Amino acid sequence: MGDAAKDLAAGTVGGAAQLVVGHPFDTIKVKLQSQPTPPPGQPPRYAGAADAVRQTLAAEGPRGLYKGMGAPLATVAALNAILFTVRGQIEAVLCSEPGVPLTIGQQLVAGAGAGVAVSFLACPTELIKCRLQAQSALATAAPAPAAAASVAGGVAAATGTVAAPAGAVKYGGPIDVEKHVLRSEGGTRGLFKGLFPTLAREVPGNAVMFGMYEATKQVIAGGQDTSQLGRGSMIVAGGLAGASFWGSVYPTDVVKSVLSRWTTTRTPSTRVPWTPSGRSSPPTA
Repeated sequence: MGDAAKDLAAGTVGGAAQLVVGHPFDTIKVKLQSQPTPPPGQPPRYAGAADAVRQTLAAEGPRGLYKGMGAPLATVAALNAILFTVRGQIEAVLCSEPGVPLTIGQQLVAGAGAGVAVSFLACPTELIKCRLQAQSALATAAPAPAAAASVAGGVAAATGTVAAPAGAVKYGGPIDVEKHVLRSEGGTRGLFKGLFPTLAREVPGNAVMFGMYEATKQVIAGGQDTSQLGRGSMIVAGGLAGASFWGSVYPTDVVKSVLSRWTTTRTPSTRVPWTPSGRSSPPTA
């Protein structure tokens, strides 16, 4: 098996393991990021991460923590193939001589380039994931029709669009989300809502992650030759790299999650208020 195939296989298995272990935490993260702003004087739906876990388990059981995992699990191989293939191609261009490791700066460039490529698959995948993760909280917090109309009015008047919480629609699964977006939100363009925040997360995030990974390995090894490092050292380097990814781009991820949970429908010349069922009411004269 060639090095590229080994990297892909290891990345796919590792990515799947990461999803199984980390998805419950990601679900709670998205719920906290996506919860609606409470009315004045009212507490937020979730008081914190522990409260979000408690409410999710009470309302949906353990399966609720894994809602939305199907889409990223189905694309983990493709995501890793894009990430490591593009990074490998950039590494080959940047490498001065065969076998010479990249400098930290070159690792940053390679990671950033890989982040650009992977964003175009990550964006629709995560839109579907976020819709499924956040819909239970948003459905219970959907505004009344009159309130929705008044909130949406300003948006519609300025842009001809009406926004509504994606949680107001009950999705049956990833395929149902995809069908709804393609049918009601501008076709393929709807799946790429939040592309720019995704790029703003993946480009610097992957640059920092790959740079930190290589820098940590070199610090542990005491030089550029990291070929003799053991598994423990690699785990430490990988953990720090992952933490640096999220530490550098978390605010951007909040913006992306909020954008991903909203549905938008375009109207010709009349404002169409959304109802809690997620379907537009008839236009008024």
